[in-house]
Amino acid sequence: MTHNITAPDGAPLSRFCFGCMQFGGKADLDQSHAMFDACRAAGINFFDTAHAYTNGDSERFLGRFAAPERDKLIIATKAGFEGGYGAANLRATFAECLERLQMDRVEILYLHRWDPDTPLEETFEVMAELQKAGKFDHIGVSNYAAWQVMKAQAVAEKLGTRIAMFQPMYNLVKRQVEVEILPMGLSENIAIVPYSPLGGGLLTGKYAGGAGGRLADDKMYNARYGQRWMYDTAAALADLGRELGVSPATLAVAWAARHPGVTAPIISARNAEQLQPSLDALTFAMDDALYARISALSPTPAPATDRLEEA
Repeated sequence: MTHNITAPDGAPLSRFCFGCMQFGGKADLDQSHAMFDACRAAGINFFDTAHAYTNGDSERFLGRFAAPERDKLIIATKAGFEGGYGAANLRATFAECLERLQMDRVEILYLHRWDPDTPLEETFEVMAELQKAGKFDHIGVSNYAAWQVMKAQAVAEKLGTRIAMFQPMYNLVKRQVEVEILPMGLSENIAIVPYSPLGGGLLTGKYAGGAGGRLADDKMYNARYGQRWMYDTAAALADLGRELGVSPATLAVAWAARHPGVTAPIISARNAEQLQPSLDALTFAMDDALYARISALSPTPAPATDRLEEA
């Protein structure tokens, strides 16, 4: 699917996006810059950050790296997270995003999560106002359900704008988006830019024998990826990678990118060496037979109607 989302110089979205969540966290300044440079060398022009990442260093680092070639890049950030999406917090956190990035505008501004306590009209009136003022080009939302996207879209359209991009989770062991979100993107011309194609590191193969790293130490990731069948899937993917002579990380990213509803998966890492297998997925040729073989390693989610006889 094509989308009218471009860099200031007119270049379209690259096939992958780089997520800067580790900038200033597990990746120091030099490691972060090396990953940025590796992405640019691979042709990636789309970079994603957020107000909530690494106490603002993610945005500060990205702004510093992007400055010499700003017009060639598509920059996305996410306002808020804590504090909700009332008008005052949305304006304040986005202003801080731009200050950290040292930019007067970005291409995409996301709402980082659904806010059940603030009327959508209040939130999207501010988004429409900021967009009209030229502070960003396109509205994005993240971590919504499909019904929440469409409810918000109805409000946005009344205000003369629309949601152009959506960021959900998607990988070989988290396939719920195949039920409604990916079909919604195709139907409604919403760019779907999924995060975590490596399943928090599970699908790299390094945890095939059991939980380790943040999958063991981080309560959120342990809950998200703690089921035994997920580790079995990761082990089977690693076996397939050995058979083909390809990193399982490359297979996992290429698999997520191949779905017709996916615009650009978000890849990330702690250093350039760790990033390379994901970058290799840009040029990895995955035919229908291999795609089907990888898909068969994990359960296909039931249709939204739950009428399994029609699947």
